[in-house]
Parts: sequence; structure tokens; C-alpha cells
Amino acid sequence: MEVGAVRWCRDVAGARSCRSLEGAAPAAVFAAVEAPALRPLPATEFVLATWATGKVGPDIHVKVGPGLYSVPWRLIGQRVHARSTATMVQIVHDGKVVATHVRRERGRSTNVEHYPPERIAFHMRTPTWCRHAAEEVGPACCEVIATLLEVNALFRLRAAQGVLGLRTRHAPARLEAACAKAIAVGDPSYRTIKGILVAGTETTTAANGSPGCGAGVPAFLHGPRALFEPGSGGDLAPVLELNTGPTTSTGTGPSDEAAQA
Repeated sequence: MEVGAVRWCRDVAGARSCRSLEGAAPAAVFAAVEAPALRPLPATEFVLATWATGKVGPDIHVKVGPGLYSVPWRLIGQRVHARSTATMVQIVHDGKVVATHVRRERGRSTNVEHYPPERIAFHMRTPTWCRHAAEEVGPACCEVIATLLEVNALFRLRAAQGVLGLRTRHAPARLEAACAKAIAVGDPSYRTIKGILVAGTETTTAANGSPGCGAGVPAFLHGPRALFEPGSGGDLAPVLELNTGPTTSTGTGPSDEAAQA
């Protein structure tokens, strides 16, 4: 059928005279005027695309169709244009392409480089980076970081980064000593280590040799001896003495009634 249609266009419709062409045949006019003006086909096929407009949210993402796509953080709150094809989404602002993503049917497509510098540092400092950085400080710091990242590493990653970030304000030797003291008192957390460094008590010990007792650190670092032993003045010592002391009978038994009689 296709071959017959081509033959009819060339031999029948293209050869007959046409009034709108002043009696000339369409095939002759095409060969003389239109054929030399034709250009070659483009090297790439035409891509069908759709355009949309959206506002960049506080989380640096803009909604395009059912998906969310990140843009540079400097465009937060501004309106951008999105060009969507079957495989790609381009975000355009002021006539320039500012972000390109693979099209997603749902969910988020995030480029870490679009975050502010402080957020980029958070994403780049992975648990592996934290462990290597802790090795440069000392074994006590390694133990603290290993404890923090032992369970729910991503959830507690910020705490581990905070401990290692104390190196910028305190010497590594002081941080190592603070980590060792926090381990000794049983509270190797970022808040405790920071409190020890702020108070400057990472190298001090109490008179009874128990590190952390009465050190003035803004955290509960008294230890079990100061809490439970009666002779150390612990908070629970009076309660323990009261509960463990001898008991006296306040009632009157049958023998007491007989003696009174």
C-alpha cells in the first residue's frame, strides 16, 4: 500500500497541472524551487518536553509533577521554571539551567552540592571519616566515636561530628583526655565531653582518687561511690541507712498485755 501511495503521488498527483501554480505540475515546482531550499535533518531527534513553574521551598527542593528536585540553596523562596522530558528534568532560572536531574516518578532527587557549605560538610563527614579522624586524636576518642556510631550510626552522626569538631577549639591532647574521663565516668557523650573541656577538668581528679567526683563539670559525673556509699556523703546514703537500720516494734503483743495486767 505504501509503495502504491508513493507511485500515485509521483506519477498522478505530481504530474497533473494545478491552477494555483499557474498550470504547472507540483512535482516540477518542487524540483525547481523547494528541493534546493531543504535543509538536512538534525543530528538529534526532537524531544517532546513539558514546562512547569514552581517555588523553591526551605528544603531547597521544588515540586515538578509527582517528584521533588533540589536546586542551589541561594534560590530558596524564588520561582523557577522546570523542563521535563521522559528521562530528565532541568531547572531553569533567569534563562540559565541551574540544576539537572534524572526524572523520578516519586520521591526526592537531591544533589548534595546544592546545600549550604555547612550542610555539605555534614554530608561529607561520613561515619568512616569520623573513625579516621578519631584515630588522629587518640584511642580514647576512637572508643567514644565507636560507641556513638555502634547503633543508629546515621542518627547519631551529628554527635560524633560534634565531638571531633571540638578539635578546632581545643587541643587534640585535651580532647583525648576529656574523652578518657568521660569513658571513666560512664557517659561518653558530646555534652559531657564538651562540659569537661569548658570546665578545664580533663586532667583533674577528686581527693579520693575517683575521677569526676566534685569536678564541677556541668553534667552528672559523681560516680557510684559518691552516690551510694554512706561515708562519702552521697545523696542516697541517708535513705540507704534508714532502710537498712534496725527496726523497732511499736505494737503491743499478747506478752505486753499480760505484763501490764
